[in-house]
Amino acid sequence: MHIAWDSILVVFVVSFAAAVAVVVLVSFALVALSARESASAEGPSARIGVGSSTAIAGICLTAAAAIVLYGLYLIVA
Repeated sequence: MHIAWDSILVVFVVSFAAAVAVVVLVSFALVALSARESASAEGPSARIGVGSSTAIAGICLTAAAAIVLYGLYLIVA
């Protein structure tokens, strides 16, 4: 019986990178959403960049969801 250690290493590196990418994207989204909340608490004059922080949060969460769904697709298909 032969164990393909190279293949196991590739699977480990790819899954670790995907996990780190999902965590980083979700944390960026939370930071963007918290920036939106702090801007809305300061008053109407500080709400100039609220739309861009919401868009960044949406993009980050969409990218994280795409990574997760692609992983599920690879498992099921």
